[in-house]
Amino acid sequence: MTVMATLMGIDMDGPPPGDFGAAPEVPTQKQEPTPAPQSKKEPVPEPEDVEMEEPEDTSKEDADKLKAEGNTLYKQRKFDEAIAKYTQAWETHKDITYLNNRSAAEFEKGDFETAIKTCNLAIDEGRDMRADYKLIAKAFARLGNIYLKQDDLNEAVKYFDKSLTEHRTPEVLNKLRSTQKEIKIKEIQSYVNPEKAEEARLEGKEYFTKGDWPNAVKAYSEMIKRAPEDARGYSNRAAALAKLMSFPDAVQDCNKAIEKDPSFVRAYIRKANAQLAMKEYAQVMETLNVAREKDTELGSKNVNEIDQLYNKASSQRFQNIEGETPEQTMERVSRDPEVVQILQDPVMQGILQQARDNPAALTDHMRNPEVSKKINMLIAAGVIRTR
Repeated sequence: MTVMATLMGIDMDGPPPGDFGAAPEVPTQKQEPTPAPQSKKEPVPEPEDVEMEEPEDTSKEDADKLKAEGNTLYKQRKFDEAIAKYTQAWETHKDITYLNNRSAAEFEKGDFETAIKTCNLAIDEGRDMRADYKLIAKAFARLGNIYLKQDDLNEAVKYFDKSLTEHRTPEVLNKLRSTQKEIKIKEIQSYVNPEKAEEARLEGKEYFTKGDWPNAVKAYSEMIKRAPEDARGYSNRAAALAKLMSFPDAVQDCNKAIEKDPSFVRAYIRKANAQLAMKEYAQVMETLNVAREKDTELGSKNVNEIDQLYNKASSQRFQNIEGETPEQTMERVSRDPEVVQILQDPVMQGILQQARDNPAALTDHMRNPEVSKKINMLIAAGVIRTR
């Protein structure tokens, strides 16, 4: 039976087939063979880390030597030789400083097209190798200088601005501002046209006659642009501005007209009228005194108008305030700086003392223009009373 069971694969010692309620067989743990004792071996030492010496990179030093040689040649104005040295330095070691130097030599040589290419190469290479912003800014600034030399002002402004974006320096900022100013000057000069200016003047005169002050100002402004050296444009615009009650602007235009033509009497008169409207009496009289001098040199054609305006300013300056007593008026007048200065003048004190004893002597002193001016001031202020 044992032989038959073995042939049929039946375990005679196990549970009978179909006996599912029997406990599962627990497999016996196999014992691993005990390793045979081994003889002790000495540990094998780890190989030592041997530092391999790399050859030093001398390309930078060599390139700097070439750059120094190029700088010496540059100072000697041997630009072709300097360019060769800078090129060799760039080929030895990639540093855009050498390209910037090469572009400087090309610029001084007058080879602007090549210098532009070198600057652009320096910018592109500098971007790729993440060069210092200051070096890239120098390349942009040199491009600006090149275009400025070629009188291409708009391109010069463009590259000066790019240089400042990379790195801001006072030198490049000043060049940018001066170039922008030059552009404006050229635009103004290109707009100058005497024929168009005369058309604008006549148009402004027509608007002024109709009482259309805003359009008159506009037309006279166009005249000024077309003929910036013609004093009439500023004086005419001042007259229109005064009608619009814009007295400070009118005074400013009159000053501009006087600057263009110091003998333009009409500009002085219009300035005095604007100052009178602003109750700047001392300034009115000062302006009219200058106007009188200029008018005398030209034949005294406007003397009556100047005198009338002067008297008007004088009377308004020292006129009695409603409800003010004569004593209060004199007290107020005595605080006027110009009146005080005249009364403290030793010469005027002597003249006034002489006039008290001999009133006719005052007429003789009035022949002196400077003394006449001061006496008229005192008369207007009520310090000297005439009958």
